[in-house]
This record gives sequence, C-alpha cells and structure tokens, in this order.
Amino acid sequence: MRKIAVVDYLVYLLVRVLICFAQAIRIETGQRLARGLAWVANDLLRIRRGVVDENLRHAFPSLSEESRRQLARRMWEHLFILALEVANAPRKIHETNWRNYVKLGDVADLMRFLLGDRPTVIVTAHFGNFELGGFMLGLLGFPTHTVARNLDNPYLDRFVNRFRSATGQHIIAKNGGYDEILRVLASGGTMSFLADQYAGPKGCWVEFFGRPASAHKAIALLSLEHDAPMAVCGARRLDQPMHFEMQVMGIADPRDAEDGVGSVRQLTQWYSGLMETMIRQSPEQYWWLHRRWKAPPPARAHRDKAA
Repeated sequence: MRKIAVVDYLVYLLVRVLICFAQAIRIETGQRLARGLAWVANDLLRIRRGVVDENLRHAFPSLSEESRRQLARRMWEHLFILALEVANAPRKIHETNWRNYVKLGDVADLMRFLLGDRPTVIVTAHFGNFELGGFMLGLLGFPTHTVARNLDNPYLDRFVNRFRSATGQHIIAKNGGYDEILRVLASGGTMSFLADQYAGPKGCWVEFFGRPASAHKAIALLSLEHDAPMAVCGARRLDQPMHFEMQVMGIADPRDAEDGVGSVRQLTQWYSGLMETMIRQSPEQYWWLHRRWKAPPPARAHRDKAA
C-alpha cells in the first residue's frame, strides 16, 4: 500500500508540473502542441483506435476511412485542448470578464427554472468542455451538484475536485451518493449528470446514433418523481480555445403533458436524441473512445442467438 501511495503521489506531481507548463505557455502554442500530441495518440500510438473507428463507422456510415481517421485525430486534439482549458480557466475566467470567453445561447427558460423553487436536472454528455460547463454555471451564481466517479489516485481526485468546486459546483460520489442526490432534489437544488455512459444490460435501452444504447434509468426517474424540469445542455468550443457557447438544447417539464415524455423510457430517449443532435454539430468534440455501445439489448441478443 505504501508503494502504491508513493506512485500515486509521483503521478500527481507529474500532472502538477504539466499543468504549470500549460499555464506558462500561450494558448496558441498549446493548441499547436495539442495538434502534434493528437497525431502521436491517434496515428503513432493508436490509442483505442479500434473502438474510436468502430464508433465513428456506426455513427457516420457515409464517412470514408480517411475521413474517420481525420475526425479521430481532431477528437484527440480536442481532448488535449480541453486539458489546457481546464488548467487555465481559473486564472483567466472571472466574474468580470467571462463575457470575453463565453457566449450564452438561448438560456432564458433554464435561468427561469434555476431561479425558481423547484429542483432542476441538467443532463449533458462528454461533449465540448463539459468541465467548464459546471464551472461557468457556478460563476454565474447557479451552484450545481454533479455526480462523478472518484479517481483511483486520491491526490489527483482531490486536485480535480478543487477545480470543479472552485465556483460552487459540489461533487457527489457516483458510488454511495444516492441519498445525497435525493436531499439535493428535495431541497430544490440542481443536479447535473453526464448521461452518455453505458448502463449495462439492465439499463433503459434507447436509440443513440442509430444504434441501441443502454442508459441509466435513474436520471429520468429522478426528474419525474421529484417534479424536476430536465434541461439538455452543453459547452461547445467555438473557433478557438477558451471560447465557448453555453447551449440549452431543450427542456422537458414533467408538468407539461404535451411534451410526450411522461415515462422513464420516453424521457431517456428524448434527452438521448437531443444529445445526439448537439454532438452532430461538432462531432470532433465528443469522446468517441467510450465503449458506449457494448452489447445489444438482452432481448435482441436472444433473438440473434436463436436465428
């Protein structure tokens, strides 16, 4: 255990050194470095190359192999720029100058719910700079509670959570945090979820990029049971690093019967469809290295086996 702790601390120190380097260089220089590192990760080391290519092939069947390779390389560039932005955001974006970096889309309805006395559920994906999304909401005076998995490295976990909570975002552990989620919603607070992760064979199966995908049932269930409006949001990078658009793709209110999202599956399919629409705007800003589609639905797998 002592050896593991030493290794974890050395990794933490290495990350801190890299962050200091990222903060010391110009953003433009960091962007050029990100482009080079993307080539190394995608073309030289081929990290998760098979998973990324399979996901892109299913999501965009009309793309050629070369186009998929270029899109995968741009995804890696986006990931390295995301890390650069997270390192610099607390030093550069403040209450007085955030308008220089962030453009607000059509957020009026969301602001109305956040200012009201009902709880609110925000869902987003591993798209754009989702870390800056929670950071910006806190900076604008709307603290959120976000569910996140604890990192295996405790030093890095504390460091990352300090960034996430710098403007008022509160982190709830993915494992064992359900009671705290209930308390937040019961008190009229705002819960935020990354809702594009595989939920296992017993999840709620919906269509996502034309393929069956398992989503967590609890997100929609919490919205319906707590009378909490659900908003699908994103923080899409614009034409250069450190410049974003805060998007609200849609809002579903459990009190509005005309929305047609009165069941867990309907609501889950609704937000999954809006996340897909958001991702298609800038597909290079999505984490295609996730194993989002791990297996077909159990019933379909049974039919395929019988056939």
